Amino acid sequence: MRALKLRPLSEELRVSTGSFYHHFADFDAYQGQLARYFAEAQLTGLIEALERAAPDPIDRIRLLGQTVRRRGSSRLAIAMRAWAESDPRARAAVERHDSLMLDFLARCLTDAGFERNDAEVRAYGLITLGLSKVHAPHLDMETLFDRLLAIMTHRAPVE
Repeated sequence: MRALKLRPLSEELRVSTGSFYHHFADFDAYQGQLARYFAEAQLTGLIEALERAAPDPIDRIRLLGQTVRRRGSSRLAIAMRAWAESDPRARAAVERHDSLMLDFLARCLTDAGFERNDAEVRAYGLITLGLSKVHAPHLDMETLFDRLLAIMTHRAPVE
């Protein structure tokens, strides 16, 4: 994986490998920190902020989608999933991330009136939609998430 090698990462960040070692004992320590950050720190902080920012549960999901797009977070999630295929730390981090995200989305959806089972299925759908990188130039990517959210929060039960 190119992005998880020190030299290309340092070049992309425009830092020296020496400055990298100022912050991390070695590259393995960096990878461990990255996995922990993905699984916990960045996500728990985001969830707490969303819960404070939007009292309406569907607005919390909408704000999540806007934040993910603005930050480009799906790129990190896709890279973490690829890394998880070969590294147990990354696999554990992805599993923890998914557990937290599924729970957050399902709670939002149950708060919006969905039964827990329907909420969990819809939460799974929202996550997979967020990770999708399908080439569809004829669709308006600026409004796509909101349109998909409207479909996923429609009151028809999931069978």
